[in-house]
Amino acid sequence: MGIYRKLYDFAAKTGSLEGYVYPKEMDPSYLSLWVDHMVEEYQDLPPEVKKEFQDLCDATVGRTIQSLLPSLGEGHEVIKKLKSLTVGNLPSSYDEFPNRRK
Repeated sequence: MGIYRKLYDFAAKTGSLEGYVYPKEMDPSYLSLWVDHMVEEYQDLPPEVKKEFQDLCDATVGRTIQSLLPSLGEGHEVIKKLKSLTVGNLPSSYDEFPNRRK
């Protein structure tokens, strides 16, 4: 698979997960495998590619983490795996969208 396809696949899974867990009823049984695939795809990307989008990844994955913390807790394996995809500061809320129109 080419780098652009890999990047697209990672981004699609990441964005979909954020929408799936945004505070509402959800089935957590999907999360472990979903996150495992994201981690594998992220690790397969070259460092220079990750560097280009890491701030965006931190924001999206950070909002996902914030959505999941109340139901899963800080020590849950899914939370730990998601945090492995982040480098910088995470949003303080699942609803923190810096470019949101007011």
